[in-house]
Amino acid sequence: MSSEERLVDAEVDSEEQAVEAALRPKQLGEFIGQPKVREQLDLVLRAARARGGTADHVLLSGAPGLGKTTLSMIIAAEMNAPIRITSGPAIQHAGDLAAILSSLQEGEVLFLDEIHRMSRPAEEMLYMAMEDFRVDVIVGKGPGATAIPLELPPFTLVGATTRAGLLPPPLRDRFGFTAHMEFYEPEELEQVVRRSAELLEVHTDAEGAVEIAGRSRGTPRIANRLLRRVRDYAQVKADGVITREVAAAALEVYEVDGRGLDRLDRAVLGSLLKLFGGGPVGLSTLAVAVGEERETVEEVAEPFLVREGLLARTPRGRVATPAAWTHMGLTPPQQSSRPAAGGPGQPGLFGA
Repeated sequence: MSSEERLVDAEVDSEEQAVEAALRPKQLGEFIGQPKVREQLDLVLRAARARGGTADHVLLSGAPGLGKTTLSMIIAAEMNAPIRITSGPAIQHAGDLAAILSSLQEGEVLFLDEIHRMSRPAEEMLYMAMEDFRVDVIVGKGPGATAIPLELPPFTLVGATTRAGLLPPPLRDRFGFTAHMEFYEPEELEQVVRRSAELLEVHTDAEGAVEIAGRSRGTPRIANRLLRRVRDYAQVKADGVITREVAAAALEVYEVDGRGLDRLDRAVLGSLLKLFGGGPVGLSTLAVAVGEERETVEEVAEPFLVREGLLARTPRGRVATPAAWTHMGLTPPQQSSRPAAGGPGQPGLFGA
């Protein structure tokens, strides 16, 4: 199972973008969750509006699906400015970035997603653009090359990254405001589900929203996706109302259990517990047992299992925790009761 096929994948595909856009909050006051980030960002934007200038450059880090793109659009809306959206992988050359920067309007917000994947030449050009609002365009090659300075209008760069540690310090230090997006609490996700249900004109009772929120892995994007799938089930096999029973039955059809684990997650845990007695077992061996690529197990399944406390990565291999045995409804094997060498009732190494 590739990550693109998973209902609980936090990445967004092209088909979902239009639906997501309709559910995004438009103002900071409508944004649910991330209370510290909202409070700090509100101060930054209020101060910028009071000065009549552009807001400081903003860096948003955190896992996919937590609202980084939404916040960038809110920043533009709060500053009453247009927004330009691009991504790090799309900027392969310094010329690509120069073309974007030179076409910006004064006060415009440039949202650069996956900023850590930008090419190094473009990254170095961005340093000067962020600090001095100018870039040097190189014309020609070799000894005859000349640098033409190009003045830029003041703008606000909003960078988003899922791997803040990959950003070089010179780039990270040029952001005036840095925020880390945390995973959502179930109560916050319940608010997200209820708000999205109203926008989708789907009737959801309180317990139905709680059931969906509890299986959403702390991520609003997953909560909205599960809501749409439960809505489909309710319209076809129920009276259109999402209750706890309807939500549970729908998500059972889609193989998402009470803690948000899907087929791949349970396959990894099941193999670890049933075939290897809970580990430790090497990643490659575990991937073969599951029938997946090593990278799929390591990058797609393991992060959530580790975060949930169901699996541990150790120097000797992957190990299941007691919570994993409980969640899978299995009994861990009995540990050997034989005393250790040198313990009571057993002679030491030299018979002492």
